[in-house]
Amino acid sequence: MFMLRLGLLVEFATVRIILLTIFFALPAAAQSWTVETTAMEGSRWNANLRGVSATHARDQARHPDPVIWAAGTKSRLLRSNDGGKHYTRLLVNGDRELDLRGVQAFNEKVAYVMSSGPGKMSRIYKTRDGGDAWKLLYFDTRPQFFLDALVCISEKECFALSDPVDGKFVLISTTDGEHWTQLPSDTMPPALPDESAFAASGTCLAIYAKREIYFVTGHGAARVFHSPDLGRTWTVTDTPIAKGYPSWGAFSIARSGNALVIVGGDYKDDAGPERTVAYSHDEGATWNLTTRPPGGFRSAVAFLDQNTLLTVGTGGEDMSTDQGAYWTRVGDLDLNAITVLDGAAWAVGPNATVAHWTAHSH
Repeated sequence: MFMLRLGLLVEFATVRIILLTIFFALPAAAQSWTVETTAMEGSRWNANLRGVSATHARDQARHPDPVIWAAGTKSRLLRSNDGGKHYTRLLVNGDRELDLRGVQAFNEKVAYVMSSGPGKMSRIYKTRDGGDAWKLLYFDTRPQFFLDALVCISEKECFALSDPVDGKFVLISTTDGEHWTQLPSDTMPPALPDESAFAASGTCLAIYAKREIYFVTGHGAARVFHSPDLGRTWTVTDTPIAKGYPSWGAFSIARSGNALVIVGGDYKDDAGPERTVAYSHDEGATWNLTTRPPGGFRSAVAFLDQNTLLTVGTGGEDMSTDQGAYWTRVGDLDLNAITVLDGAAWAVGPNATVAHWTAHSH
């Protein structure tokens, strides 16, 4: 374990607030996407953002605005302490080669980031000072090890998912926020041939009610793995999501009450709507394809409230108000990942793009 200083900390002096806003009439309110940041064409800071986390400030009474962290390629991060009005550029470890696919933040000072890649390129770092310095917490030298997602229950309790090693998916966890260990794999169902997880949005792994773990798979399969007891026992269920080719599968999962929703499809076909969303209203016992699907591949999904979901992808964004059965297109942005805080959402994508979704009263 060792501390690593940032190689870069530069304020976004002039954040481009693009008034790319699309309004949709609803009975009492209208929703809209507003792009808060994007890199200039040809910019040296042009990261493809694939991880995003929204949280509250440490002293919420004095600083009520949300705190947003976004992670991407070339070891680059963005952080806003004022609800997206201004963003600070950060660099993890001074290393421009890390592919940051996940971030879990707890305030403007404390956050974990996860990089993806084979073997030792998959790493977990933590900062306690807003990104000024980073501590390397975990890496693995096994060639098959490949981190796909990172989720946390609290500042000290977190889990991360790796592609199969020796025929089984790998979960690592921490209970003190510092030391990470691999969970026993005795009860983990074997992976199918060519089955793995997608690190496209950091949301193929989810925790519900601080005790239930879910993750979804792709490539050779499109299955849902579920543990009701934080990884002690497991079951696995097949789903009707597109599968069978390397670019097909389930990419993201979200739960609210008894409802579960998964999204995915073919990441090589932005507009292909076939078998891109499946939902369950019985805690995952049975799965149905959506009646009116999104317009194509979607890489992340999140509940805004008990019944309402947003899904994002490289081909656009969609909303469901009935727990995933019907979807309506609500945007044409190129986005990868999404996070929700207090009924608002932030999503990120290529070219250092951060977009904000809010409801506006009439």
